[in-house]
Amino acid sequence: LPIHFLCSGVCLVTQDFTLQVPIMVQSIVIRSLNKTLTRLEDTEILRVSKQGVVEAGHIKICTNVVLEVTYSLTYTDAGEVIKADLFLLLGAVSSAMVPLQQKFEIYFIQQNAKPVPLSGNPGYVVGLPLVAGFQPQKGYPFWLSGIIQTTNRYGQLTLLRSTTEQDCLAAEGIRAPVLFGYNMQSGCKLRLTKALTCRLVAQKMKSLLKGQGFPDYVAPFGNSQAQDVLDWVPIYFITQTSHVKDSCQLPVALTVEVKWTKYGSLLNPQAKIVNVTARLISSSFPETNSGNERTILISTAVTFVDVSAPAEAGFRARPTINARLPFNFFFPFV
Repeated sequence: LPIHFLCSGVCLVTQDFTLQVPIMVQSIVIRSLNKTLTRLEDTEILRVSKQGVVEAGHIKICTNVVLEVTYSLTYTDAGEVIKADLFLLLGAVSSAMVPLQQKFEIYFIQQNAKPVPLSGNPGYVVGLPLVAGFQPQKGYPFWLSGIIQTTNRYGQLTLLRSTTEQDCLAAEGIRAPVLFGYNMQSGCKLRLTKALTCRLVAQKMKSLLKGQGFPDYVAPFGNSQAQDVLDWVPIYFITQTSHVKDSCQLPVALTVEVKWTKYGSLLNPQAKIVNVTARLISSSFPETNSGNERTILISTAVTFVDVSAPAEAGFRARPTINARLPFNFFFPFV
């Protein structure tokens, strides 16, 4: 396409064609035969509006050829386009470079909308945090109340973070985000004395392991919307205890298992979370009546499990031919 055709267009806004927005050329970049790029100033745009042919020996070179075209359309909440920008990449093409492939792109940007970082589009990307939220009203249908998320995307699903002191009572509030595809394990040490008994710290250890605001749901994809609540994956929380007579139940571990699968095309599979299970494991400890200290290891872990079914080669069914001959096809022999 010639450059004057791209720069002289208008973008129609309404269905009755009463409003029009001109396409404004924002930048023109020239690429030479040796791949160097030069951005033109505003005063130089007019001189590239015409294409020319230069002969270098037996090779013909065409200048100012449109190589890439990028449109940027800004629209309002009502769906009306209010701004149209054009970005061009022109270049010199020799006769040895034919056939030529041109690239066209278009982006739609909503007015007064801030970009929201995603953990994938659509599938999760390894190393990005899991998208999680919780139900604000327990017992109320969550598809009516919606999913609530914190603005800190690295604080939506977290685990206990290990410190150099390895003191559980000093590690409260220090968390590490759960990153997709990264198996993690951390922990600390808890010292039980006569003054600090098991029953006094049991509730504190539970809050330490779960953190503040442990989520109820995890988004299946990295770009899942909070309003699509029926698509979110619930977190199954299981409490495991060992019943021993005259003992204290102390939470000692929290394990999170995330099952995911490859979704979509075999050429470009997308990571989708299908199940999340959190297990709070408690152990029985006898009450400490003496002044001796007891050291207990507290641990948290997250594991990602790929549950994708192996791909199987499929073949389409052999086509059936339903053909009938005319009734007099063999006339007059039959």
